[in-house]
Amino acid sequence: MGCPDWPKCFGAYVPPTSVSELPTNYKEIYAQARERKNQRFAKLLASIGMQSTANEILSDKRILEEEDFNARKTWTEYINRLVGVIIGLFIIALVIAGFRARKDQAIFFTGSLAILAVVLFQGWLGSIVVSTNLTPWTITIHMVLAIVLIWLLVWLHQRSGGMAVELQGADKWLLWSSLAVALIQLFLGTRVREEVDAIARSLPREQWIDGLGIRFLIHRSFSWLLLIVVGWTGWKMRKIAPVQSLGTGILVVLLLSLLTGTGMAYAGMPAFLQPLHLLLSTLLIGWVSAILLKGGTKQVVAG
Repeated sequence: MGCPDWPKCFGAYVPPTSVSELPTNYKEIYAQARERKNQRFAKLLASIGMQSTANEILSDKRILEEEDFNARKTWTEYINRLVGVIIGLFIIALVIAGFRARKDQAIFFTGSLAILAVVLFQGWLGSIVVSTNLTPWTITIHMVLAIVLIWLLVWLHQRSGGMAVELQGADKWLLWSSLAVALIQLFLGTRVREEVDAIARSLPREQWIDGLGIRFLIHRSFSWLLLIVVGWTGWKMRKIAPVQSLGTGILVVLLLSLLTGTGMAYAGMPAFLQPLHLLLSTLLIGWVSAILLKGGTKQVVAG
């Protein structure tokens, strides 16, 4: 919530660096703006049969609680949005390239349009994450869509001329198993994060781990299965020449992911480890998917 509005940040394209640059009633201003947006969002949810969720959003007054201005949080969120804009520009360029080649390479154009649709929806959902004050389920969907976007980009890359790999049936089964285990672990991690979001309102950071329940224990225990299945997959992939580097990468990222998770569990969940842990989990899923797609898709675009 470093930026309480969207797409601008405190009503500007370049956010403030000090609270003195804001009006004295800035909390009321942005709370009211977000309330109006949430009312529109609730109507949308009700129209598609999610009346109970809509009611929860409208009745939860914590959603409208504004945080004090924090320059570090503001600029972290602002940089996040700038990166999102850069991604959007690259995707637009991808669609233009696909449009030019649509007659001979229809799948490239169709794939780029699908990616653009995900990016646009992701941008809109990002605004909902802000307006609902980080409601946990909106953050989870926002993150899942980021994973979908990565998968689509990897898929399109392989369809558009990535090097194909001959994979045995057992290797494919192992890769699919690794992807499933990694996705389950990521989902379990999002449930833990939702619980953290709830207890963070009442407990200091160093007590968050102690305040977590069964979800955290399941997530922590499941990491052993992740280590065995994904670790064995990475080791096997190191023996297949075209994907040796990806196999090594999987092992390194897996190890770092487990180390950052352990660091959060036993060092009071340091703030810098949270995004790093998520980044490593995302890389793990992306690289396993890349090997799968190398061996399971047919090239249709030259070069």
